[in-house]
Parts: sequence; C-alpha cells; structure tokens
Amino acid sequence: MKEKSNIFNRDKPLTIMITGGSSGIGFQAVLKLISLGHNIILPCKNISRANEVLTNLFNHSLDESSNKGEIYTPIMDLSDLSSIDSLCSEVKNRRWTIDVLILNAGLQYTGSKTPRRSTQGIELTFAVNHLSHFYLTQKILPFIDIRNDPKIIITSSEVHNPNSGGGKVGAKASLGKLKGLESGAGFEMIDGNKFNADKAYKDSKLCNILFARKLSDNFMKKKLSIPVIAWAPGLVISRDNQGFFRYSRKYNQLGQILFAFLARDILKITTSNKKAGLLLSNLACLSKYTKPGFNYYSNKIISSGKFIFEETEISNDAQRGDLSDNLWELSKSLIDKINK
Repeated sequence: MKEKSNIFNRDKPLTIMITGGSSGIGFQAVLKLISLGHNIILPCKNISRANEVLTNLFNHSLDESSNKGEIYTPIMDLSDLSSIDSLCSEVKNRRWTIDVLILNAGLQYTGSKTPRRSTQGIELTFAVNHLSHFYLTQKILPFIDIRNDPKIIITSSEVHNPNSGGGKVGAKASLGKLKGLESGAGFEMIDGNKFNADKAYKDSKLCNILFARKLSDNFMKKKLSIPVIAWAPGLVISRDNQGFFRYSRKYNQLGQILFAFLARDILKITTSNKKAGLLLSNLACLSKYTKPGFNYYSNKIISSGKFIFEETEISNDAQRGDLSDNLWELSKSLIDKINK
C-alpha cells in the first residue's frame, strides 16, 4: 500500500479496513471505494482466497485512467481469534492508521441441525458474526487516530427485530439472560437453549447492534465523537452461488432456490449486492454519515421493488442498556478465558 497522509478528509483518500469484502455486499463496496481512490485493507481467510479476490478485483476494475486506490489483503480468519492477533501485529508493524473500520463479514447456515464450531470451540455464527468482530475492534482501536474523524460501521440486519418482516418469520431474536454465553465456550445458543441455526443468526444480528451501542457509549464517556453506525442492507439474494446465502444452500439447496425465486423474482422484495454495496460505500465515505454517537440505518422496502434507506428505530431488546452491558462483559470474559 502506498504511503499516504492520514488527514481524514472525505475528498481525499481514506484507509478503510473491511471484513467480508471478498464477496457479496462487501466486494461491491470495495470495488466502489477503490474506484474513488480510497485505500483498502481487506483481510482474507487464506492466501488462496486473497489471490482469488485480487483476480476478481482486477477483472472488475474500471479503465486504467481512473483514480484507483491501493489494496492489501492480509490473512485473517474470523473463525480463529489467534488469527486476529496476527493481523493486528501486522497492522502495527506496518504502522498503518485506519480511518474507517467496516465490520461486514457474516455467515448463516440455516438448515443445519447441529452447531459448527470455531477454532476455539465457540458456535460459529456467534464466533464470526459477533465475538471476532468484538475482539478485532478492541485490538484495532489503537491504530485508529481520533484526530482523523474516524468511524466504525457494522453490518446488522432487520431480523434482529422480532417485529420486522424477516424477524417475524421462524424463531425470533432473543438473548434471554445470556445463560449460554455465561456458561463458557461450549454453549449452543446464547440464551442457553438448544441449537437453532436460524435463531442463532438473528441473535447474532441483535448482538451486533448491542455491541455498536455499547461501543458508542464508551466513546461518549471518553468524550470521543466517533460515529458508530449499524445498518441493515435489506434482503440480498444474488443469482450466483456467492454471497451471504452460500452457506445455507449447502443444507437446503432446493428450499433456498425456491425462496430466492419467490422473494427476488415474484415478490421483488430483495435488493442486489451491487446496490447494497453502494449503500455501504456511501456510509464509509460520505460526510452526511458522520453524526457522532450510535446511528442505525435500514434499507427498508416500501413497495414491490422499491426501497428507502433511512435512519430507523432499533428493536426493544436492542435498546436495553443492561443487555448491552452484560453482552460486552461476558464477551470480554470469554475472550480473556480463551487467551489465558
């Protein structure tokens, strides 16, 4: 990556770290941000994936006269907390400072009857969607210069809210009293109940917002005016085998095909990776999204094929200060035990 000034000016190149940038929404956001001249740190799971991403970016690149930013693809596996340590050591050694941190990676394996586990033995949805991002944020904060007007962006979902369209379908998001998380790494569900893959995903999206709120509260207590933005891209279903639903297709391919056809082609309640990626790139670099504190935006459908992206109220559980406090402390405690 080229050396550059880190003066945070929305008209000048930013250094942006994004997880989940190798496919789907994240990849489309990276394409847009690079075309605008911004510099991207895009952690990839392994060298093979990093090379694939670089090839895809080259194949999608604009003409050579465009003001492209630089891209670097260090190795980081969100299913392994020790991999986050290695990434942050590399950031330190290269003396990078980061203007925008985008926590976009996520997985869902709806249809599975049994939990998958991270390297540290944690249920994989919770590990990747929440805990690893929680840990990455703590480790990367020293490399975010508050003088550069930074921001942190977290991709959540409307399904965190039991009263939303997607949140009403199937098991609803609810963390209970966090009994599962409290019990240690071997839990199946955060609330202590038996594994439900669909609910595990919804719960993780609720965790995203609770984490964002608590992080913002911590900044405000330190008199740091850092925007912490959580956002919901809407229902995104691509026509290929890439993107978010690639995991769920392994467990219920026919069901996923039928659901995609109904939602995308008949009801027209889905958006595309490209459109959602543009929203994410706008959150990262437009000055209109710099309001200090916690902010939540949702890409809401208003009629068949039509969406509006606006600031939206979060669910009742997501507004609970006691829940955000407890989630923070138990997440920290779990990581501390693992790192002993």
